[in-house]
Amino acid sequence: MSEVPGVSDAGALLLPDLDDETSAEFWAGTARGELLVQACGACGAWRMPPRPMCPACQSLSVRWVETNGNASIWSFIVPHPPLLPAYAELAPYNAIVVALDQDPTIRFVGNLLAAPNGAINEVDPATIQIGEPVRVVFQTVEDVALPRWVRR
Repeated sequence: MSEVPGVSDAGALLLPDLDDETSAEFWAGTARGELLVQACGACGAWRMPPRPMCPACQSLSVRWVETNGNASIWSFIVPHPPLLPAYAELAPYNAIVVALDQDPTIRFVGNLLAAPNGAINEVDPATIQIGEPVRVVFQTVEDVALPRWVRR
């Protein structure tokens, strides 16, 4: 078991714990092809990553909101070895941070793909632009549907 809370290291890839009570609904949504954001049941403020208490009003009331999955690239990196063995085999690949169009304070980390079923290392990093519009797609890795991104 991984030493990172909420993450397992099955298959040498770091994958989330689908049964973690705070984020289980998010992962259930990705399995259905939905990009969900946790929202406060009291004040309505959106928050990611999921957590038990609203940082705006301290309410413990939670609901989940489906987003439209549109975002723009906020930042990116291109990891190179030395990396964990499972990731070194894929390097170099991109890791992007996107800001949701519906609420730019909500950000997700993923990979930019050339096509919904593409590999995480097939996009030339020199072509990635900050501010570039993207949309979410989902790829299943082991039993986890991971949000990844394609240009729109």
